[in-house]
Amino acid sequence: MLEQQLFNALSLGSVYALFALGFTLVFGVLGVVNLSHGAVFMVGAYAALQATTHLGFGLWAALAFAFVFSGLLGLLIDVLVLRPLRARNAPHLIPMIATIGLGITFNSLVQGLFGPENQRFPAEVLPQETLRLMGLHVTALELSIIGLAFGLMTVLLLVMRKTQMGRALRAIAESPRAAALLGINVGGLFMLTSFMAAGLGGIAGVLIGLYSNALFPLMGQPILHKGIAVIILGGMGDIRGAMLAGLFLGFAEVLSVAYIGSTMRDAVAFGLLFLVLLVRPKGLFGSVNERKV
Repeated sequence: MLEQQLFNALSLGSVYALFALGFTLVFGVLGVVNLSHGAVFMVGAYAALQATTHLGFGLWAALAFAFVFSGLLGLLIDVLVLRPLRARNAPHLIPMIATIGLGITFNSLVQGLFGPENQRFPAEVLPQETLRLMGLHVTALELSIIGLAFGLMTVLLLVMRKTQMGRALRAIAESPRAAALLGINVGGLFMLTSFMAAGLGGIAGVLIGLYSNALFPLMGQPILHKGIAVIILGGMGDIRGAMLAGLFLGFAEVLSVAYIGSTMRDAVAFGLLFLVLLVRPKGLFGSVNERKV
């Protein structure tokens, strides 16, 4: 039973890590805690659902559609809300309050359009194969979720560490003003970051919808709370930390459900996070460096 639960935890934790990566990317580069990210997560799931039910897309095409749709929504948030606030040098709390309002607006719009009831992906678009892997009972859907989540995380990590664009993003994270003086297109990379982060959040929404087989307008709220906890645990703005902390949270949740009870899932998971932060208040990969304007 333990091995089976560990595999289930890997599935859930990989999705948490993917969601947190988009969250931490926005914080690390833009210096903003985007509290509408949970709503973007939900919108991505609904976009994929509509692509499969009304446009006739297969699962992989629906995932690509959700990435683009969510990314464009994130770009719109940056252009209409975050960029004007940056231009006015608004205090850090103002973007947080503005994105809270955006998140509530998106939740209300989706609920008004599709209703509050749970919805599901059509059974015919889901992989139905069941495998026995080293004595474990696994489905092709679970393997697809793990493979896609880890693949996207690996690509993002390689981009940030090995490419010119990644070095430019890290320079902006240190100091946008100094990066601009070096000739880096700060405004363009802000927009690209918003698109990528929202796209990753949308894909995470689709994967959670597939994992739980339930979509509803407020599905982004619990994951938003967990995303905030993950980026704090991992070290604010650190991609490696977000990946490890997301996996940690997934393992804590699944194992607490298996061995303690579902009602104690969040209490155990967040209690463990609290204990870890008592030992390492700056998170797993946190540093004392501060962002320079």
